[in-house]
Parts: sequence; C-alpha cells; structure tokens
Amino acid sequence: MKFGGLKSVGHNIADSLASGIGLMLGHDLSDIFGEATNSADGFIVVDFLIGATTGAEPSPDLARTVGEYAKALHGLCERHGSDASAFAALTARYEVDRVYGRQFTVTVEDRSGRISVDRYLGVPGRKLPAHRR
Repeated sequence: MKFGGLKSVGHNIADSLASGIGLMLGHDLSDIFGEATNSADGFIVVDFLIGATTGAEPSPDLARTVGEYAKALHGLCERHGSDASAFAALTARYEVDRVYGRQFTVTVEDRSGRISVDRYLGVPGRKLPAHRR
C-alpha cells in the first residue's frame, strides 16, 4: 500500500476514537478528550499497533477500548487493501488546547522509515492547513 493509504488508515482509526461514537467497534466509547483534560498529564497517546497508552492513565473502559481498536486495525487495513504489518508505528496524541480546543496528532511510520505527523482539530478531525508564506 502507498504511504498515503497508510496515512488514511491512521486518520480513520484516530478520528473514530476521537468521535466517541465508535462505529468501527459497534458501541459508544469513553470520552478520550475528557479523560486527557482531567488528568495531570493533559494528554493521552494511543499506540494502535499494541493497544496501549502513555500520558494520562486511562479509565478501565478506555483501556479496554484502546485494545479493541488495536484488534480492529487489521480489518480496517484489509478494507483499505493493506495489512497492519505495513506500519512500523501508528499513534495518536489526544489533548484539548485552550485556543484550538479538541485536537489529535497522528503519527504514521512505515517499514521503510517514512514518517508523517499530521495534526487534526475538532471532531471530526479537520487537518490544519499548511502555513503559507
């Protein structure tokens, strides 16, 4: 799969978790932004490849949901004509900014070392436009 396809998968899974609706899983989810905001760390980073988090300690429900997303990644990749093994890394950092509000940053790395870091604002996530000079 081309790198753009991997980025699309990354955005889709991260946006699904951000939405709180959980269409990929078939049930409503915990509020990841609320949990991030109410923590001392102020953010939660989700590793979709292994189903783990860093930053704020997730609630048991959110921790379970993150594990479910890691399992669902394989099916999402198949629907996009790829395989989860094409990723070397797939993470999303969720936080709430005083200026921009809810936002998440998706990091995608493929097996050849190509890396993309894209920041999305709101829910659904809208990519920040590139700054032009």
